[in-house]
Amino acid sequence: MARALIDARAGKTPLTIYPGAMPQTMAEAYAIQDRAIAFDGRRIGGWKVGRIAPELVDRYGGNRLTGPIFADEIVDGVAHRPEMPVYAAGFAAAEAEVLLCFGDVGTRAYDIDSVRGCIADVRTGIEIASSPFPEINRHGPAVTASDYGNNKGLVLGPPIADWQNADLIRMPVAMSIDGAPVGAATMEAMLDGPFGSALFLIEILRARGIAIPPGTWVSAGAITGIHEIRPGQRAEAIFDGKIRVGCSIKGY
Repeated sequence: MARALIDARAGKTPLTIYPGAMPQTMAEAYAIQDRAIAFDGRRIGGWKVGRIAPELVDRYGGNRLTGPIFADEIVDGVAHRPEMPVYAAGFAAAEAEVLLCFGDVGTRAYDIDSVRGCIADVRTGIEIASSPFPEINRHGPAVTASDYGNNKGLVLGPPIADWQNADLIRMPVAMSIDGAPVGAATMEAMLDGPFGSALFLIEILRARGIAIPPGTWVSAGAITGIHEIRPGQRAEAIFDGKIRVGCSIKGY
C-alpha cells in the first residue's frame, strides 16, 4: 500500500480506489506512512497536524493526526506569491494555518505551557492538502493519515510579531479563493490551539522513534476550514486583519 501511494504521487496518477485494505486504526495508518517515508527518501522539513472529528475520537483513540511535509515542498510566500501544485484528478484543498517552528526540542517532557519554550518562530501560512486518491477524506482519519496526512506542501507567510505575547487563540483569520470569502474563524475552536498541536506532534513522533531537528515546521491545523480548490485558482489568507499570505494553484 505504501509503495502504491507514493508511486501514484510520483507518477501523478489518480487512484480510483484505495490500493489495498483500508487501515482501520491509527497504528495501521502510521505503519503505512512510515514505510512510505522510507521508500520516498526525501528530507522532511515539517509536519501537518489535522483534527479528527469529535464523533470519531473514541474509535481512533485521539483527536489529531499528522503527516510529513517534505522540505522541497515548503516554499517562501513572503517574497513572492508561489504556484503550488496539486493532483488535478485527485483531492485538493487550501487551509489557513498558523505555523510553528521548533528550536531545540531535546528529550524533556512538555505540557501545554512549557512547549512554548521550544518554539523558535511563529508564522502565518497556507497548507496545501492534496492526494491522488480523490476520496481520501471520506473514509476516516486512518486513510487520510496513511497517505502523508493528505499533505502536498506548505506556504510560509509573514511572521507573527511578538507572538509570545499575542493572543493567537482569538486572532481573526479569513480565507478567500479567487477573491471570494470562503471562511472566517479564530483558533478558539481548535481544541487546545496551535501549541496543543505542537505538543501532540512531539509525543507522537517520539512514540514512533522519529527525531525532531531544529527548524522543523508544524502546520498546526485548519482554522477556517478545508477549502477545496482547483488548478488555476488563487488562495489568500488574512491573519489579524492585516497579515496576508497567498498562492496560486496549478495541476498535475
